[in-house]
Amino acid sequence: MKKILIINGHPDKNSFCYELAKSYNTGATLSGAKCKLIHLIDLNFDPILKYGYRQRTDLEPDLQKIQQDILDSDHLVFVYPIWWGTCPALLKGFIDRVFLPKFSFKYRDNSLLWDKLLKGKSARLIVTMDTPKWYYALIYRSPGHNAIKKGVLEFCGIKPVGITSLSPIKSSDENKRKNWLAMIEQLGRKQK
Repeated sequence: MKKILIINGHPDKNSFCYELAKSYNTGATLSGAKCKLIHLIDLNFDPILKYGYRQRTDLEPDLQKIQQDILDSDHLVFVYPIWWGTCPALLKGFIDRVFLPKFSFKYRDNSLLWDKLLKGKSARLIVTMDTPKWYYALIYRSPGHNAIKKGVLEFCGIKPVGITSLSPIKSSDENKRKNWLAMIEQLGRKQK
C-alpha cells in the first residue's frame, strides 16, 4: 500500500487549493493508498529559520511529527498557489524549518557535494496561478516550479517530481474548476 503525504501550502482554508488537496486525497484513498492530508495553516510552528544553519532552532512538535510523516511516506504531494512567481511564505517557511541538514541532506566533509537523504520517494506539485502557463514558462522561466522541484525536492533525492499547473485561476468559471477537481482526483487515483 502506497503511503502518500499531501501538504496544502495555501494559508486560506476557503481557497481552491484546499479543494484540490481534498480531491487528490479522495482519489488516492479510493485507489487504496494510505493518505495523510496536512494543511500547513493548522500546524503550530514559527516559519522563520532565525539563525539560518549557523545555530539549530528546536523543532516544534508539529514539525517533528511532519518530519516523521515525510520519512514514512512514499510519495509527497504539495498543493499551493504561485504568488509573486513562487510559493507562499507559509510554505517557504515550512520548507526552511523542515528540510534541514541531516534530515533531508547532508554535506560531505571537505567537499562541495552532499548526500541526498530522501531518496526513494517521489513527489507531485499541484500549483495554481493566474499567469498563463506558457507565459510563466517562457517569460518568467518557471521560478517557483524550479525552486521547489530542483532546489528542494531533487536536491534531497526525491525523484521523479511531477508538476501539474492550473491556470489562469482568476478567469476560470465554475465548470472549469469542476473539471480541474475531477482531473486532480484522477491524478490521485493513479497515485502520481
